[in-house]
Amino acid sequence: MNVLIFGAGNLLLSDEGFGVHAIRYLADNYRFDDTVELYDGGTLGFMASHKLEEAQRVFMIDVVTTPGEPGQLHRFEKDDFILRRIPIKMSPHQLGIQEMLLLSEIRGRCPEKVTLFGVVPGSLAAGVELTQPLAARLPELAGLLQRELQAAGIRMERRP
Repeated sequence: MNVLIFGAGNLLLSDEGFGVHAIRYLADNYRFDDTVELYDGGTLGFMASHKLEEAQRVFMIDVVTTPGEPGQLHRFEKDDFILRRIPIKMSPHQLGIQEMLLLSEIRGRCPEKVTLFGVVPGSLAAGVELTQPLAARLPELAGLLQRELQAAGIRMERRP
């Protein structure tokens, strides 16, 4: 199974860069089977849709506007995107993940299993560091991904 872990965000706007920080955290702290690709999607939006369409299983990481405290993690599945049950994201991305998934679905190229781990941002002010509540969620997010991958028989192990 070809698995894509896709992190979106703008590293220049503090918590907006959560998805990219998450990809870096995973790359620095974990080893994966060759079937797993970590991808820094930055603010590419549709420009990165080919990565999504090449995968069989996708995990996306980004900020979302939804009720909750900064750092609160939410999980959304493909149907939440397609049926528009996901909140509109608070992001200066040119176009968001939701639009990218809908376009891939219309083109008949969207993978069957797509999960978004969305986190409530605390700050979108200029800055290259995550706020403390979001930085504290990186290990929790890694644990969630590790359980998902291991359940599918895919190796994700902590680096020594």
